[in-house]
Amino acid sequence: MAAVLTNNAPAKHIDKDELPKWIMPERTRILSTVTTSFSSPTSQTGAVFYWMQRDMRTVDNWALLLAKHYAETSGLPLRVMYVMPPPPSTAASASGNLPPKVDDLPHYERHGKFLIGGMEQVHKELEEEKVPLHIVVPESRDAVGPAIDKIAADYKAKCIVCDFSPLRHFRQWNELQTVPLLDKRKIPFFQVDAHNVVPCWLASPKREVGARTLRSKINKLVHDFMDDFPAFAGNDHLSQEQVDKLQLDPFDRPAYERYLQLDDSVPECDWAAEPGFKGGMKKYQFFVEKGGLKQFADKRNDPTLPNICSDLSPWLNYGHVGFQTILMKVKKINKYATGTASFVEEGLIRKELSDNYVYYTPHEYDSLDAAAGWAKETLETHTADEREYLYTLQEFEEGRTHDALWNAAQLQVVREGRMHGFMRMYWAKKILEWTETPEIALRTAQYFNDKYALDGRDPNGFVGVSWSIFGLHDQGWKEREVFGKIRFMNFNGCKRKFKVDTFIGMYKGAAKNALEAEKTHGKAEEPAKKKAKAPANKKAKEPANKKRKTRA
Repeated sequence: MAAVLTNNAPAKHIDKDELPKWIMPERTRILSTVTTSFSSPTSQTGAVFYWMQRDMRTVDNWALLLAKHYAETSGLPLRVMYVMPPPPSTAASASGNLPPKVDDLPHYERHGKFLIGGMEQVHKELEEEKVPLHIVVPESRDAVGPAIDKIAADYKAKCIVCDFSPLRHFRQWNELQTVPLLDKRKIPFFQVDAHNVVPCWLASPKREVGARTLRSKINKLVHDFMDDFPAFAGNDHLSQEQVDKLQLDPFDRPAYERYLQLDDSVPECDWAAEPGFKGGMKKYQFFVEKGGLKQFADKRNDPTLPNICSDLSPWLNYGHVGFQTILMKVKKINKYATGTASFVEEGLIRKELSDNYVYYTPHEYDSLDAAAGWAKETLETHTADEREYLYTLQEFEEGRTHDALWNAAQLQVVREGRMHGFMRMYWAKKILEWTETPEIALRTAQYFNDKYALDGRDPNGFVGVSWSIFGLHDQGWKEREVFGKIRFMNFNGCKRKFKVDTFIGMYKGAAKNALEAEKTHGKAEEPAKKKAKAPANKKAKEPANKKRKTRA
């Protein structure tokens, strides 16, 4: 039987006496099962490693700092390694209207060059601190553990510290592939949650119902984890003789781009041309200076106002900037109370709620199997409902529906690699309304989000799509056709919140495509009121008996 990811046992933390005073034991987790503590080696050979993966930065990185501490106290060199994500072994392909799974998508130029650009900056910063960076290029996704094991053997690793991600493939690499191999070598393997302000495994021991249940837990703990970061000093503890023996390899960007097999069908984004910590902090500074923080509470749901949202999500997603750094800076401003509270709710509570969901739903977070019982029941009940409109995957991708507002949102993410948060909710819910089944809707929304959005392929993306399509972290609402009890959003609701025509006009082709679609479907109208509420125990009809309007 294949090994599976579990969260049954409480996290086992590194003992307080084995840690520096500036890091709390609860931020750590012991992954190894054989050697569970680190003591300074008797010989001065070997190294301490930080396996950097989710948190791609040298600034304000708890995991890197702990690895540095162990290296310094043992008199050993600090080395850093990063695993280039192996490309899929087979080409992704759609099956009819069902898009490829997210795990099967190639590395697109948009994401790959942002990743490599950030890593190149990390390499430069580590080089300045005399710390070698090892870029690991496994033969396949199943070979990550053996590749880490080889590095550990080659450099006589005495301890490895890694960062934390709840995503399935990261956890498989750490917990299923690497732990058994390091256990054989009796190498202690520690994990540090350097991404969340409050460590995911401490914030809650279970999957939370929603923000309302996690909020109070995080608010009780967050003050304890807002310690100032020590400065990172690299290998300054080594003698010049030891430094001279280190091999600082050059950064071979062309080789890494070839390894990732970048697909240029999704090009880079001009607005995100500067990856890395410095680029992220420039984004933050621009957000504050242009009044985004001041107006965030009142105007964050208006997609026609470009400077209200921070646009930090790609830098946070790739770990180029840690949200704790942003949070500490926001708190120091000590102004704009309502805007700050709203921004913290999104960046702290909602973001860490996403990690909670993915961590405690490791095998189902990207499928309808993760839906609550009421949501599964209501979607199944209404699967056979007649859809007023149906579109092919290609029509969706090209933004060619009868709804100019939806088209504009789709064109935004395709062209710019981002989508306004409010529009992302509307966009995903309309995919549910215009596809044959909830399963196809979920896969379609995930596919577009992860193919085009620069902040895709992360817990926030999975949660956002799941909230829209199967009511994750939400409640049941008034029952209606197709949606059942899933929260409904419509065009008129958007009109009440912002100038819809302005947003549509920002994306050339959105209105024209809608007019073209109307020639086939007829002019879009407000859905008619339901004549009767569907009974709760109504069974789904066979799809073959349904009549729907489809594109010719």
